[in-house]
Amino acid sequence: MHRLRNRVPSAIGLVFAFASGALVQIQAASPTKTQVVMLGTGTPLPDPDRAGPSTALIVNGTGYLVDAGTGVVRRAAAARDKGIKALEPKNLKIAFLTHLHSDHTLGLADLILTPWTMGRTEPLELYGPPGTRSMVQHLLEAYAVDIKTRTEGLERSSPSGYHVNVHEIAAGLAYKDANITVTAFDAHHGSIPAYGYRFEAPDRTVVIGGDGSGKNEAPENCRRCDVLIAEAYTLASFEMVSPQWKQYRQAFHPSSKELANVANRTKPATLVLYHIANAGCDQVGTQACRDAGSEMQLLAEIRKLYKGRVVAAHDLDVY
Repeated sequence: MHRLRNRVPSAIGLVFAFASGALVQIQAASPTKTQVVMLGTGTPLPDPDRAGPSTALIVNGTGYLVDAGTGVVRRAAAARDKGIKALEPKNLKIAFLTHLHSDHTLGLADLILTPWTMGRTEPLELYGPPGTRSMVQHLLEAYAVDIKTRTEGLERSSPSGYHVNVHEIAAGLAYKDANITVTAFDAHHGSIPAYGYRFEAPDRTVVIGGDGSGKNEAPENCRRCDVLIAEAYTLASFEMVSPQWKQYRQAFHPSSKELANVANRTKPATLVLYHIANAGCDQVGTQACRDAGSEMQLLAEIRKLYKGRVVAAHDLDVY
C-alpha cells in the first residue's frame, strides 16, 4: 500500500440534456496493474482530513469511481498530481453509486459538472439503485442557470459533457467492458436500496461491500478476492449508545464481529476498513463514546477475531 497524503441484467440508459503515514511520491503503475485509490474515507462527520466516501479503481489506464462523497473531484485531482493520471478530472466518465444517502452523493453535482467545465465532452455514465435517475434530473434542474450560461455564453462549453447516462440497475451483472466486469449485490442497508460491487479485472478482484448490515452479501461475492473494502462499527461503542441508535446500527451497519466473520469466510488478501462511522456517538456522544468507536479500536476488535491482513484506509491511500 502506498499513501498519497498531502498533509492523496440490463441497464436502462437515459440522457438528461437540461438547460497517516509517511509521504510517498509514486509514479503511475503500469497499465496492466489494477489500482485501488481511496479518494475519500469519511462519514457524515465533517472531518477536514477525510473527504466523503469515494473509491476509484484504475484498470488499464481507465478510472471507475464508486460513490461521490464531498470533495470527490478535488481528491481525484490530488491523486492525479501524485501520478495517477487516469484520475485527471476530465477523464472521470464512469461511476457507480452504492446507495443514495447524502454522504455518498453530496459530490455528485461536482462529478457531473466540474469535469465538464474542465473539458470533458462525453456524458457521465452513472450506475446506481432506483432513484438515481430522479436525483440526477433534479441536480441538473438545480444547475440550469449555470449550464445555460456555460453552453450559450462566452465559455462555449461542450453541449454534451454535462449530460448523464443514468443506468438504474438491479442485483446481478451491472457493467462490462474490455477491462472489467462489475456485479452488483444487495448490501441490506436498512430500508434504503443499496448495493455492494464486485470488480473483476484481469489481474485482481476487488469487492466494495458498501454500507450494509450484517446481512450484506459480500461473503458470497468476495470468495478470496484480492481486496475487500468494508465498514463496521465497534462493539465497545455499541454499548454506549441509546437503544434507538443500537436499533439503527443493527439495521444499517455490521459490527466488528460480523465483519470479522465475513473476512474469515471469504479470506481476502487485504481487508480495507473505511467510512468508519460511530452513529450515536458522532452526533451527541461523550468523548469516551467517540474514543470507543475510533479507528484504532475497530482495528483491535477485528484483529482479535481475524488473523488475515487488515488495514484502516485514509484519503489517497493506494492498494
